[in-house]
Amino acid sequence: MEQERKLVHTTRIPVRWGDMDYYGHVNNTVYFRFCEQARVEWIEALGFAVDPNRGEGPVVINASCTFLLPVNYPATVIVKVYAGMPGRSSVMTWYEIFVEGDERLYAEGASKVVWTDVATNKSVPIPDGLRGML
Repeated sequence: MEQERKLVHTTRIPVRWGDMDYYGHVNNTVYFRFCEQARVEWIEALGFAVDPNRGEGPVVINASCTFLLPVNYPATVIVKVYAGMPGRSSVMTWYEIFVEGDERLYAEGASKVVWTDVATNKSVPIPDGLRGML
């Protein structure tokens, strides 16, 4: 996480029993869902509905996650979302995942989010209102 970034949103997500895999810890795919949920909450809290019927909105074009410690049920994860400086149509986001009551970092991730026209599937400029908040 070398680029300049700022904390923009924090959320709590309960771990469900079904989130675990054969090894008894949260499956790797679920970490991406944790990040997705936090990202959607952040964008919607800024007043921009994540809805395919709106004509344009955020699309993730790449995502990564480094799994540092296993998360086990029962737990509540704390997901911190960070954002970088926006480009014309995209913004880098980063995520830190903790378990409530534990200061250790369990996972960290990143994704590039591109504002996209739903009809054309092409990038469009980030709305000025959103850009101002970033």
